Amino acid sequence: MKVFDKGVSRRSLMKGGVALTAGLAAPHFFTRSAHAYLNEPTGSTVTLGFNVPQSGPYADEGADELRAYELAVEHLNGGGDGGMMNTFSSKALKGNGILGKKVEYVTGDTQTKSDAARASAKSMIEKDGAIMITGGSSSGVAVAVQALCQEAGVIFMAGLTHSNDTTGKDKKANGFRHFFNSYMSGAALAPVLKANYGADRKAYHLTADYNWGYTTEEAVRTSTEAMGWQTVQTVKTPLAQTDFSSYITPVLQSDADVLVLNHYGGNMVNSLTNAVQFGLRDRMVNGKQFEIVVPLYSRLMAKGAGANVKGIFGSTNWHWSLSDPGSQAFVKSFGSKYGFPPSQAAHTCYVQAILYADAVERAGTFNPCGVVEALEGFEFDGMGNGPTLYRAEDHQCFKDVLVVKGKENPTSEFDLLEIVEITPVAQVTYEPNHPQFAGGQLGTCNPGA
Repeated sequence: MKVFDKGVSRRSLMKGGVALTAGLAAPHFFTRSAHAYLNEPTGSTVTLGFNVPQSGPYADEGADELRAYELAVEHLNGGGDGGMMNTFSSKALKGNGILGKKVEYVTGDTQTKSDAARASAKSMIEKDGAIMITGGSSSGVAVAVQALCQEAGVIFMAGLTHSNDTTGKDKKANGFRHFFNSYMSGAALAPVLKANYGADRKAYHLTADYNWGYTTEEAVRTSTEAMGWQTVQTVKTPLAQTDFSSYITPVLQSDADVLVLNHYGGNMVNSLTNAVQFGLRDRMVNGKQFEIVVPLYSRLMAKGAGANVKGIFGSTNWHWSLSDPGSQAFVKSFGSKYGFPPSQAAHTCYVQAILYADAVERAGTFNPCGVVEALEGFEFDGMGNGPTLYRAEDHQCFKDVLVVKGKENPTSEFDLLEIVEITPVAQVTYEPNHPQFAGGQLGTCNPGA
């Protein structure tokens, strides 16, 4: 994948998993006088809205997201060491805010509930004048807030959202996702699972009962069945569930020899703990050692689950142990400010804030339609995931995906996961009309005026 000098925005087409730059004329970016738009900054500041789970099952991710946003604002305004602004392939940002305006922010609590998230985003837009909303650690929240931002006429830079639906059937022109998705997890994990556990396996899925759980189950089930695994049972579990004992007992009574936990955050910590307490990891079934798989991992979840994660495979969007210049610059900045390494939630949110600011600078306007045009087909590097494309057709980022597993001998409370494979972007790339992403239309930008 070619990364254009100075982050020049181009519209790209995906063909056979390869980014091809279309022979289009240079995009026309909106100017301030061209069109009126919602919450146009008129003073010396611009307000961003950080909408994160400050309570609920994903509160740990939300706290780290907020830390990352605060760091991004500091760097945008010229404070600190600049972090990944120094390694970012685009050199549009100058450390003097965005288009010369100092960046300010307001926060909201999504509570990991769609209605609460929409209400807090609406308040930030209508009462605080936020021109962009970002954040969240739930795909249900992301889909709801993205739709609100489309209706209101502001940009939504999604936080941690992994469901295919966010850039699939529920995609919106005003919304963009840097985080990877369920399909990519399945495509990255399946070959690793086959190599380590074999092709003759029987899987039992426990799945969080909302759209992220559904698409993750579908993606992992489809990928593993394609390599020979059999799906024994799929069971939905409430997002508010804290004790999964009643869901583990039927697994013991089945002939499954693999348990796939399509759970995240506190749900995963609790369900994995219950599974280990019930002795699943010590069982032999069908002449095989029983195994557990966690499709979407994070360091924060690993910390919560403790020793229970040892040897368990999963996928992740980013990890602080990566040695590329962007990752190490971010780890240094975040660690210096907060005293510990950042999570993948922190990383993706920091990147989204920087990408938004950069798009505004390149477009020369805060007008959402100018920002959309600057981000569509944008290719960049230096942000911790290698060369990355923001695909124009669905506003999904395409980049390498990490397969990780719990470390057997961690050296600290932060050294809990090890990278076992960096899956190349070509292996996780799909066509925009792939069946797992069917339905829905991107539509057109809404400037809210």
